[in-house]
Amino acid sequence: MIIFGVTGWKNNGKTTLVERLVTEITARGYVVSTIKHAHHAFDVDHKGRDSYRHREAGAQEVLVGSGTRWALIHELRGAPEPTMDELLARLSPCDLVLVEGYKRGPHPKIEAYRAEAGEDLIARDDDTIRLIATDTPLDIDREQLGLDDISAIADFVLRDVGLS
Repeated sequence: MIIFGVTGWKNNGKTTLVERLVTEITARGYVVSTIKHAHHAFDVDHKGRDSYRHREAGAQEVLVGSGTRWALIHELRGAPEPTMDELLARLSPCDLVLVEGYKRGPHPKIEAYRAEAGEDLIARDDDTIRLIATDTPLDIDREQLGLDDISAIADFVLRDVGLS
C-alpha cells in the first residue's frame, strides 16, 4: 500500500490540506483512503444510538451497515493503541493512503506550515518531510510550495510515490 503523510503542528492547516488533496487526487481518477491520528478519545456514534448502546453494553466491535456506508467501531478496552501498520492492514485496497498525523512515522510527508501559528518547523529535524506546504517562504533547504497550490502539491505527491 502506498502511503504519504501530512503533518504539522495544530492550526497549521493539516486537515484542510488533506481534504483538498483527496478532492484533487480523486478527481484525477485515483482511489484514495485516509487515516487520521487522534490524540484524544473520540466518538463516531452518539449516546442513545443503537450502536452506542451495543458498545456501552460491552461489545468489543460494533459494525453498522446501510445501503450508503458501513462503519466498524472497535473498542480497545485497555489494549495498546494499534500501530499505523495495523490500521493500514484494515483498509481496502486503494491507490494511495493519505495519513494525517503520525509525525514520527517513517513514511514520506508534507509539512503544513502557517507563519501565524508561530510553531517551529518539524522539517528541521525530520528527513521524512519531503515538502513544506507554506504560506510564507522559509529559510530551509527543502522543497516548498504554496499552501494553497493544491494542484502542484498533488503533482509532487503523485510523482514522489510513483503514481504520475
